[in-house]
Amino acid sequence: MPMKPKRPCRYQGCPNLCEDGEQYCPEHKALMEKHYEKFTRGYSTGKRYGRSWQRIRTRYVHKHPLCEMCLKQGRYVAVEEVHHIVPLSEGGTNDESNLMSLCRSCHEKIHKERGDR
Repeated sequence: MPMKPKRPCRYQGCPNLCEDGEQYCPEHKALMEKHYEKFTRGYSTGKRYGRSWQRIRTRYVHKHPLCEMCLKQGRYVAVEEVHHIVPLSEGGTNDESNLMSLCRSCHEKIHKERGDR
């Protein structure tokens, strides 16, 4: 039975041919996977927040199980996010004085006001 003909590599300007089912030659396959991980898949929480953050977050949620902003308005909404008042990227820490438990809508409001998202 005849084999399918090889196809050209999808990387722009590459003259190599690819095996059946592959889109990129071995030379460009790793490069395109790296590009996909960086730009297409988006933000990875595992790189910034590790196991220690998960422990801190869990401990804080147990102490503050309700959204702090909703609680000020007399509503009882379960916490979904733990927010850094001063972001880590701006020199904030994981100290309890810098954390705030929020529902998702309040968390989005804060970031929309800041212009982060």
